[in-house]
Amino acid sequence: MASNPDFVQYIVDQCGGAGEITARKMFGDYCVYCGSKPFGLICDNGLYLKPTDAGRRLLRAEDMRPPYPGAKPHFYIEDVDDRDYLSSLVRATCAELPDPKPKRH
Repeated sequence: MASNPDFVQYIVDQCGGAGEITARKMFGDYCVYCGSKPFGLICDNGLYLKPTDAGRRLLRAEDMRPPYPGAKPHFYIEDVDDRDYLSSLVRATCAELPDPKPKRH
C-alpha cells in the first residue's frame, strides 16, 4: 500500500523546524530529505528514520522496524503529531548522517 500524499505533506510540514524538508517519490513510497540529505522514509503511511545514536537518545520509545520487506530496520516514529519532537529528531539524525556523495554526470 502506497502512502497517502496528504500524509506525506503532513510529515514534511511537521519536520519543517529542522530545515528545508522535501519528499521524493521512490518505488511507490517516499524518501524524505533535509536539504540534500536523506534522513528517512515514508512507507505505508508510516515515518521511518535512519538509526543514529543521536536520534536514539531523543526517542520517546525505540521501535525498530523495516520500512519495507528486505530493508534494514529503521526507527519507526509513531508520534508524528508533535512538531517540535519531530524537528529535533530530524536535526539530531541529520547531524550524524554523512553528506550525500556528489552525483556523477
